[in-house]
Amino acid sequence: MKVIAVSVGAPREVPWQGELVRTSIFKSPISGRVRVGRLNIQGDEQSDLEVHGGEDKAVYVYPAEHYAYWREQLPGVELPWGAFGENLTVEGLLEERVHLGDRFCAGTAEFQVTEPRMPCYKLALRFNRTDMVKRFLKSGRTGFYLAVLKEGEIGAGDAIESSGQAQQRISIAAVVAGKSRQKLGIV
Repeated sequence: MKVIAVSVGAPREVPWQGELVRTSIFKSPISGRVRVGRLNIQGDEQSDLEVHGGEDKAVYVYPAEHYAYWREQLPGVELPWGAFGENLTVEGLLEERVHLGDRFCAGTAEFQVTEPRMPCYKLALRFNRTDMVKRFLKSGRTGFYLAVLKEGEIGAGDAIESSGQAQQRISIAAVVAGKSRQKLGIV
């Protein structure tokens, strides 16, 4: 398990369906090491703190393994690391094997898995596709959020090691399956 890329972004105003929308979903990979604080990665800023960010959503993780699927699903769309708004693009941490409450170390920081990503319309905005949220949820390839248990530094290439497993083994995939069914109206 390792960190493939660390990506950050600042808020920007983007036109969407006739309105200007403030979003931070556009992330770009950075080089070198960066500080991880309790609320985010240095250089990253969330736009809407009512639904994004905070201690339980300080860092968004997305598996690099999912990019091949999306390249097939979205031909001609450029998909650099960070394209899904993630802070950490990782290898070896898939939703089926990651559980709520699991803990991981990368670099000198320690993290805890808090919840899956349940995207809002800004994912559709990012890809300029009104069907993107539905496609994302149906795919089950959502990634997940981390709380920062121990602040530190992180960089691309860092190994990710388990530092503890949750007692109740509820996978991110299981949570997504249940929530997706509700959000998509399949109950």
